[in-house]
Amino acid sequence: MSYSRLSINFNNIFSSIVHFVFNKAKQQKHKIHDYTDAEYGKDYMFESADNYNQGYMTARGKGVKNDDYIILKNGSESYRYQVKEIDYYSNPADMWMALLQKISDS
Repeated sequence: MSYSRLSINFNNIFSSIVHFVFNKAKQQKHKIHDYTDAEYGKDYMFESADNYNQGYMTARGKGVKNDDYIILKNGSESYRYQVKEIDYYSNPADMWMALLQKISDS
């Protein structure tokens, strides 16, 4: 096997690995954070707007990001929201406030 052929094979392998890694990163699904068992007023706060179609939520917990989903319960009804904007507090570092958009009723 010549050096140039070995080089071409290495470049193809490297290119394939890079392509695979970037495509995998793009395909990662958004997380779902279930707050149906959390206690309103203690574990989180939710201020609704537009008849519960959107609202602001404040809670603690790391890992919540834009486009993630949050499931909340109001009485016997569950609501699924998507995080549109999120800001983490500096102290405590795991506290955040997010703008949520209602996705569906479940």
